[in-house]
Amino acid sequence: MTKLKIGDKAPDFQAKDQDGNPINLSQFRGKKLVLYFYPKDDTPGCTAEACDIRDNYNSYLQKSYAVVGVSGDSEASHRKFREKYQLPFPLISDTDRKVLEAYGAWGEKSMYGKIFKGIIRMTFVISEDGLIEQIIEKVKTKEHTKQIFDLSAH
Repeated sequence: MTKLKIGDKAPDFQAKDQDGNPINLSQFRGKKLVLYFYPKDDTPGCTAEACDIRDNYNSYLQKSYAVVGVSGDSEASHRKFREKYQLPFPLISDTDRKVLEAYGAWGEKSMYGKIFKGIIRMTFVISEDGLIEQIIEKVKTKEHTKQIFDLSAH
């Protein structure tokens, strides 16, 4: 598994959002992209993270950021999750894990002493010209926007 670093060219991707619309990296050229990976729709941590971004979404727009969430859930699951919490940004359904693997967000995790493969919660901020500007590996779900903006100020 390739470990991406700040300054690397962000891997291109082709995927579909909750409504089956194609999404790829190049459509975000000219604005910053917050690409966040999360384990599962409608679970406590993932909901807190999505709602924190939702509640601060105007700040993202004011700073010319686009936001896209990615998990392995189906389009239908994403649609329900998005509607239930009125999320204003698209969610990529990455059931074949191509985007997750390209960004290193699929790998070994451990819980209660058991090791298993799964989605690693992490966020990438990608510059207007497609380079990785930030990588957040220790996501604070309830204050993720603050993490993103505090780091981008440095």
